[in-house]
Amino acid sequence: MTFDQLNLNNPLLKALADLEYIHPTPVQVQSLPAIMSGRDVVGIAQTGTGKTMAYLLPILRQLNFTDSKHPRVIVLVPTRELVLQVADELEKLTTYMTVRVGRIYGGGNINTQKQMVFQGLDILVATPGRLVDLAVNGSVKLKNVQKLVIDEVDEMLEQEFRKQLTTILDYLPAKRQNILFSATLTEEVSKLIQGFFNDPVKIEVAAHGTPLGKIVQLAYEMPNFGTKVNLLKHLLDTDETMSKVLVFVGKIKIADKLFEQVHTFYPKQVGILHSRKSQNQRIDGLKQFETNKYRILIATDVAARGLDISDVTHVVNFDTPTSPNDYLHRIGRTGRVGKDGIAITFMNEEEEEYLKAAEEVMHKQVAILPWPEPVEYSNVFSEAERPISKGKNYLKGLKRYEGGPSFHDKKDKNKKVNLGGSYKKTGGKKQSVNRNVLRNRSKRK
Repeated sequence: MTFDQLNLNNPLLKALADLEYIHPTPVQVQSLPAIMSGRDVVGIAQTGTGKTMAYLLPILRQLNFTDSKHPRVIVLVPTRELVLQVADELEKLTTYMTVRVGRIYGGGNINTQKQMVFQGLDILVATPGRLVDLAVNGSVKLKNVQKLVIDEVDEMLEQEFRKQLTTILDYLPAKRQNILFSATLTEEVSKLIQGFFNDPVKIEVAAHGTPLGKIVQLAYEMPNFGTKVNLLKHLLDTDETMSKVLVFVGKIKIADKLFEQVHTFYPKQVGILHSRKSQNQRIDGLKQFETNKYRILIATDVAARGLDISDVTHVVNFDTPTSPNDYLHRIGRTGRVGKDGIAITFMNEEEEEYLKAAEEVMHKQVAILPWPEPVEYSNVFSEAERPISKGKNYLKGLKRYEGGPSFHDKKDKNKKVNLGGSYKKTGGKKQSVNRNVLRNRSKRK
């Protein structure tokens, strides 16, 4: 099927042709008539299946011109990066239409956003927290909203946006169309649907946990942070197909530490993205990666949900995510919309159970590759990897290092054992002493 066979108007078809979009995805084919029917819609589809276009096309198809200042369509997404991405997609699709698109998000200048809203909008893309701020102080009027889209709703509820979502729903007119899209149908998502949706049409094109078919999943076993750095450098040095690599880490400190290391190997080829970077830094990092000026982007899970970065050749899980959902979202940044992709997971002994959990959800095993002989093992651990539990061999596979300055016996003075002092002699009970009794005893002497 082609987009020409769907019920789209000429301005949209012309914009799609400019973008070289020819064939709609299954979720787009099913969503268009459902949303255009006016009924509430719940779409469940795995990442990379074209969900954003699935709700934007029918909304734009039905959007008529008006000079009203107040937005008629609200699109809620969990992160500022997604606000920018959805708004950019809207602007591309409305090249031959007169549609006013606004974007508001936390971290941006609120006064500038107020002024933008005041000038008049048709569609507003927003994060929940900032929309609540502007609705409460009266800067955004929601009385004319006809359609509400909640995208990546499972991620919003995980980030505890439920209170903000409830507040927004209370501000909206009762007569409206609700459109919800999510990669997973969790218990919290189901509660939200039951509470606020009216007999929705359900669209499900891929069961929860179904990995995208064109993603090759691989893994390596190794002991620690330093060895992971060595392997990443080796892969980047020897594999020419790794031309656009998204490297995920779980913590901001590790992301910063890894960036410092990789930047020394590949200066001006690597960017970094996490929540402590300024908005301009985050936007610039994504732009440089999207336009292939950066070969490598190191990111926390802020980039795992919903972001559509074209032609990512490889996703590298520098650490194995603890949640199967996070694993699926991360690897879904490659192999998007029918293209091929490769996901490589670096796994230490503690992380084996996380990969097994993802395999159980996917009903698929990830291939463990043999260790590349040229890559040296390291004795450099991150703070999280340092031995905590007894009985675990955290140096499994550490073949080329036999101790060293990082591993030594305690000094004698540090071997002392606390025997409890007077506290222990009293059987663990604190003894209170009356100072007057002590003074009287002293006088008698």
